[in-house]
Amino acid sequence: MAYITLLALLCATLCVNAGTPRSSSYSGEYGGGRGKRFSQSGNQLDGPVTALRIRVNRQYVTGFQVRYGTTWSGYQGGRLGDLEEVFLHPGEHIIQVQGKYSNYVRKLVFITNKGRQFPFGKDYGTSFNAAPLYPGSVLRYVSGSSGTVIDAIGFHWDKPNSGCVHCNQ
Repeated sequence: MAYITLLALLCATLCVNAGTPRSSSYSGEYGGGRGKRFSQSGNQLDGPVTALRIRVNRQYVTGFQVRYGTTWSGYQGGRLGDLEEVFLHPGEHIIQVQGKYSNYVRKLVFITNKGRQFPFGKDYGTSFNAAPLYPGSVLRYVSGSSGTVIDAIGFHWDKPNSGCVHCNQ
């Protein structure tokens, strides 16, 4: 009897999960395996990605920072190179990231649902094209590894955060 109850419970759980559409996916990891691991998974609770700060030198993406809602994440990477900053418009989301890498990240191009593109870095290395698996998903947070440069990067996709009351998005 316990076996039948357990089987019925398992079937009910699988049937409920099968009816729930998936929305989260992961693209990456692009780059080498060196550096200290990082993940900004907790930052997505502050809201959607609303701005980027990317630092590049002559060869690599050396560092970056992401603004979630109105809160900037901790800085990842090194301090050498030129720092650029871009802000997304209200309702604008990153829906694709292209780039190049070797042992380190060399180029990142962020593409939004409004058709804007933000390129950073040098056009050298192995190409990648990161995009969500499920329609309507956007960039929610970033993970990877860094030291004096961005050694590797990965992109986590999910539905936009509609519960962020302080983001006006």
